[in-house]
Amino acid sequence: MPVRDLELHVLLAVLAVGEDAYPLTIRDAIVERTGRRVSRAAVFITLERLEDKGLVRSWYGDPTPVRGGRAKRFFRATSSGVAAAREALDLLASMSAGLDTQLKRS
Repeated sequence: MPVRDLELHVLLAVLAVGEDAYPLTIRDAIVERTGRRVSRAAVFITLERLEDKGLVRSWYGDPTPVRGGRAKRFFRATSSGVAAAREALDLLASMSAGLDTQLKRS
């Protein structure tokens, strides 16, 4: 199942963050790794789309006083999500193979 640009960024961030992956930490990982500014709402909408596709799953943690008694919603990549990320990265590697000279930075 192909993933779009932001979907791939979010999926890779979920994998990078690990057990503490919730929308804010996912957004921070994207900003840190890419420099791309992305809203928390865009991350959340993308996470829901990825969950609808079966690429991530979510659950709620315990309520915390810091969040006014609300629980955080955590996300984890499914095996299908890992496969989709691998497929997207393999496609990028395949498309860029042999382009070292053309892609060389000045």
